[in-house]
Amino acid sequence: MKELEKNYNPAEIESRLYEKWENKKYFHAEVDRSKKPFTIVMPPPNITGQLHMGHALDNTLQDILIRFKRMQGYSALWVPGTDHASIATEAKVVEKIAKEGLTKESLGREKFLDRVWDWKKEYGGRIVKQLKKIGSSADWDRERFTMDEGCNKAVKEVFVNLYNKGLIYRGERIINWCPCCLTSISDAEVEYEDQAGSFWHLRYPLSDGSGYIEMATTRPETMLGDTAVAVNPNDERYKDYVGKTVILPIVHREIPIIADEYVDMEFGTGVVKITPAHDPNDFEVGLRHHLPVINVLTEDAKIVDEYEKYAGLDRYEARKAIVADLEAEGALVKIEPHDHNVGTCYRCHTTVEPRVSKQWFVKMEELAGPAIEAVKSGKTRFVPEHFDKTYYHWLENIKDWCISRQLWWGHRIPAFYCDCCNEVVVTKENKAVCPKCGKEMRQDPDTLDTWFSSALWPFSTLGWPDKTEELDYFYPTSTLVTGYDIIFFWVIRMMFSGIEHTGKAPFNTILIHGLVRDSQGRKMSKSLGNGIDPLEVIDKYGADALRLTLITGNAPGNDMRFYWERVESSRNFANKVWNASRFIMMNLDKAEVRDVDVTELTDADKWILSKVNTLAKDVTDNMENYDLGVAVQKIYDFIWEEFCDWYIEMVKPRLWNDDDTTKAAALYTLKTVLINSLKLLHPYMPFITEEIFCNLSDEESIMISKWPEYKEEWNFAKEEKAVETIKEAVRGIRNSRTGMNVPPSRKAKVFVVSDDEQVRDIFEKGKVFFTTLAYASEVVIQSDKSGIDEDAVAVLIPNATVYMPFSDLVDIDKEIERLKNEEKKLEGELKRVNGMLSNEKFISKAPEAKINEEKEKLSKYTIMMEQVKERLKTLQK
Repeated sequence: MKELEKNYNPAEIESRLYEKWENKKYFHAEVDRSKKPFTIVMPPPNITGQLHMGHALDNTLQDILIRFKRMQGYSALWVPGTDHASIATEAKVVEKIAKEGLTKESLGREKFLDRVWDWKKEYGGRIVKQLKKIGSSADWDRERFTMDEGCNKAVKEVFVNLYNKGLIYRGERIINWCPCCLTSISDAEVEYEDQAGSFWHLRYPLSDGSGYIEMATTRPETMLGDTAVAVNPNDERYKDYVGKTVILPIVHREIPIIADEYVDMEFGTGVVKITPAHDPNDFEVGLRHHLPVINVLTEDAKIVDEYEKYAGLDRYEARKAIVADLEAEGALVKIEPHDHNVGTCYRCHTTVEPRVSKQWFVKMEELAGPAIEAVKSGKTRFVPEHFDKTYYHWLENIKDWCISRQLWWGHRIPAFYCDCCNEVVVTKENKAVCPKCGKEMRQDPDTLDTWFSSALWPFSTLGWPDKTEELDYFYPTSTLVTGYDIIFFWVIRMMFSGIEHTGKAPFNTILIHGLVRDSQGRKMSKSLGNGIDPLEVIDKYGADALRLTLITGNAPGNDMRFYWERVESSRNFANKVWNASRFIMMNLDKAEVRDVDVTELTDADKWILSKVNTLAKDVTDNMENYDLGVAVQKIYDFIWEEFCDWYIEMVKPRLWNDDDTTKAAALYTLKTVLINSLKLLHPYMPFITEEIFCNLSDEESIMISKWPEYKEEWNFAKEEKAVETIKEAVRGIRNSRTGMNVPPSRKAKVFVVSDDEQVRDIFEKGKVFFTTLAYASEVVIQSDKSGIDEDAVAVLIPNATVYMPFSDLVDIDKEIERLKNEEKKLEGELKRVNGMLSNEKFISKAPEAKINEEKEKLSKYTIMMEQVKERLKTLQK
């Protein structure tokens, strides 16, 4: 048995052990029909990414589950991979080439994509290396990328299938447009934030000169594209206005007044301007009333050339100029401050523009139904359950999904156009010839939304659309682990895609976790500068300490706060485990350890074996129910308190006495309990447990060892109760001694008095360790109080009383001397306080807080004086 180093040094062991695990292929899972499969697909981090605390938490949770199931004997597959992240990656490369004075357009599509692939080669593996640093035991042999050949094949298959079913179509619709990223984005990619704004109250003159009609808008610049004014058909105030026309201020275009149920009579004046090109609700009104659609903004949100006075102005600059002109024309009534919810791009946080554009869409209604049913029927469940409400809300209110993006990096849309015949062909092939004129067709320049390929991740990574053995065995996957912030981004899309294309929901369980926040509860962000780099934590304290910190106290679905003090506490626990293991192994080295018969075990041995046995059952149950934070707290408490603070201290007298006939039982128990404890702790703290286990056991790795299971033969309820009785007595003795300031080095005779023979027997059998734990010079067990001093300190426990002679605990002469000094000191303090409080000058001039402070001191010193006098009276009898 190799001796452990004196100090636990994570930096020395972690990279060495990870390399060993990879070389031995412990992470690799094969199709094995003799085992049950357990599958997790890793939410693929972006290739633009740097490991952050969210990744660290997400991947630690997955790693805990996969290590647990691997030890339970499952063929446990964790599929890793990265996402091409079209918008984010393209932006990074555009930024990079701009430093060389280049643009996408100057390079051309092919050369630009070569640059992106180069970028991916350089940075794409960075986050994978970082995931390995936290101990992720993913099957790196099966690592995938959302733009690899297999994923591209799956994307084309899905697009063509959905198009042929009529579920994918191309049309002019109003979409969310990012003027910074210059691409469409889906509803799920819009983040809403409160912004300070205004309500501009405008009046449009009636064409017949009979007056004005008044309304308010938050976006006066869009009035250039107004094609109607609307009122509610049931609004009596405006019945006579419907059918008339108004003159659009500044533009002086005649537009109709229409009636539509969309208008809220109770809001504002009950009149709204209709701008179909720049508002989704207005667009729908425009369709119903056959209104023209007039776009007034360019792709980068500047006013179009048709409006010469404002052409080329940014939308916000144009707003100022247009408001000034409206005021000059008498069309501006007033301006009111107004906070409103504004949509922003989830990537660059620019305010998005609703924009009418020709795009590709997925019809969602038919796909949403089966995804709702899968959760309602229990085929897939959320942990915690209440997140199904978010899921239902999104699916029940889902709109058609805009899937085309005006980007070059990504899966190119497999649609081809004939410029001569206007034919459209959708095909899995890389080229297409026009079926009418025979000319080569032009491929759609756009790419698909990143989430289109991510939606196929659970089955495309296992070989779909081919019927592979892996797909048949590992799909549907077992558990998806993800944050609540991407339920609608990703989870929903994987659900309806999996059901549509494989006939099965992609997961049995969706485990939702919260965010990692800073110590003040704020979201970690670049703008606040409060992000904490997990790699910095690992360098300072080790991966195990980081992992334990992230999981301790972590409940599914709840946010957690990160404190450096908690990392230090986790590191201290690692040191405790290391030092306890080192002590045990040093003692194991001095003797031959053998299996012992149950009859050789003492009550203390049976107690700890029974405790670790129950622990295995409880921890397994907690982990099966995804209460990973609860499980690790139980392991932590058991190792620190029951095993280290109690059992190891109990057995020391037996280890140090070569004549003790129970020494073999003690060594067997120490080794057995330590091994089981390490196994239970391994999924949470893989490195330290592996290092200790491999030096303690003949097995080659804890990773592939058997998970502890409950054994009925280790259920020692009677012995558990017996040792808990002794522990209660020890706690009482220690509390009494602490209250009297008795140092541990001062031993006292201890009498255990009970008329219950069973209780006396418990203490008789446990005398060898009770003597040590109770700081006893001698332990006497008897049925009555005979021979015990009247002044003995008493500790009550169920069915017994423990006594300690007062003179054994305290040197009476020294204690009297100490108390007299204390009495003298208190007399001085009382005289000073009473003097101040009886001084009328002090009472009249001192602040109230100071007077109250002195009154509190008087009360405290008076009580202390009473206690000192009482104690002196007792000692001087």
